[in-house]
Amino acid sequence: MGQLVERGHQLTHDPQDADVLVVNTCSFIDPAKQESVDTILEMAEFKKSGQARKLIVAGCLVERYRSEIQKNIPEVDAVIGTNELQNIVALCEGEQPASNPFEPYLYHDLTPRVLSTARHYAYIKIAEGCDHPCSFCVIPQFRGQFRSRRFESVVTEATRMFAQGVREINLIGQDTTSYGEDLGIKDGLSQLMARLAQIPTPHEKWIRFLYCYPNRITQKLLDTIAEHDALVKYIDMPLQHASAAVLKRMKRGSHGDFFLKLLDRIRATIPGVAIRTSMIVGFPGETESDFETLCGFVKAAQFDRLGVFAYSDEETSASFQLDAKVDARTINNRKRKLMALQRRVSLARNRKMIGQDVDVLVEGPSEETDLLWQARMSTQAPEIDGVCYINDFGNAPPRPGEIRRMRITEAHDYDLVGALEPEMFPILAAAQ
Repeated sequence: MGQLVERGHQLTHDPQDADVLVVNTCSFIDPAKQESVDTILEMAEFKKSGQARKLIVAGCLVERYRSEIQKNIPEVDAVIGTNELQNIVALCEGEQPASNPFEPYLYHDLTPRVLSTARHYAYIKIAEGCDHPCSFCVIPQFRGQFRSRRFESVVTEATRMFAQGVREINLIGQDTTSYGEDLGIKDGLSQLMARLAQIPTPHEKWIRFLYCYPNRITQKLLDTIAEHDALVKYIDMPLQHASAAVLKRMKRGSHGDFFLKLLDRIRATIPGVAIRTSMIVGFPGETESDFETLCGFVKAAQFDRLGVFAYSDEETSASFQLDAKVDARTINNRKRKLMALQRRVSLARNRKMIGQDVDVLVEGPSEETDLLWQARMSTQAPEIDGVCYINDFGNAPPRPGEIRRMRITEAHDYDLVGALEPEMFPILAAAQ
């Protein structure tokens, strides 16, 4: 998007108005793959009936099914894989892109970009690719080997974003906790987080990182998060399972008892930390005993946030070759049971917050109703966690992007409701 805008092109969300239609795809799991295909076919119809002259498909689906897309959907004029994003302008303008097979794609601070999020928060990708051998995952096949952005490149982009009014930056990558290893930087992520926390800003800022690998969480990283106010007290650590047998088949190793000790260490180092994880149910070979082990672990761990994925049997993954596949009905039932368990955990934890005063980042009017505004605590990541609903504005109407103090008055399964506290205005003494 940034490259197209820099070239002078105008972006539109209405396919009826577009001269060129670009569909960015995902193919990590079956539902994402199906949504991508449906969108491509929908845009192909717009190309037939609207003013669009080209249809371009980009992203992970291209990496998996490049030839099939070109063969079976003749309306598609060009495809762009995950390492070819620099070709977008040439393809939109009908030119032949210049290839660069020697340098895997990795955007940097000079790469033009357009924020697709609200103005007050943004994502910064600090690395691309992954070297972990998880048997269920196909990402390394599409994204390539792990490669970090240069340290100062990330700092420069973050500094620019804060100067533009961004209040919250979320660092992402397929494995953020490996940041800097390929550059020879020891404790790379903790060094980067500490440096970002020191960027001067005229307002309070939040910095979080997502998607950390459990065996890469060092005490240095935890100490760094605890030390700096600007670093959000939030750990997103996908564990995937708790049964040692299942984790071994996933090629991740470890077990639930080790994870519980790690959780204790995280909570002891970072008071008030919120911990999010994700689990996969129905992995090949997962027995009823393995699933009960997982349920017991989730009860003991008391996660603040938890997402559950039904295992997706991807044909190019190593796990596709495993035997003892779990049937779809069992997978669905296990997913429902685990989510019901976590819902009770989440509600109990939320109820304990009633009466507390917390800082929230105001998002804007709620999508559910015009009577409420929506906000997030620093321990609620955008798009994936619950939110805070504001039903009382205090003495000052809220503004999107500001950080306000809120008293929590109600608790639901995942969301909270509260009232903004009155803002303190200076008292001016009348002249005698």
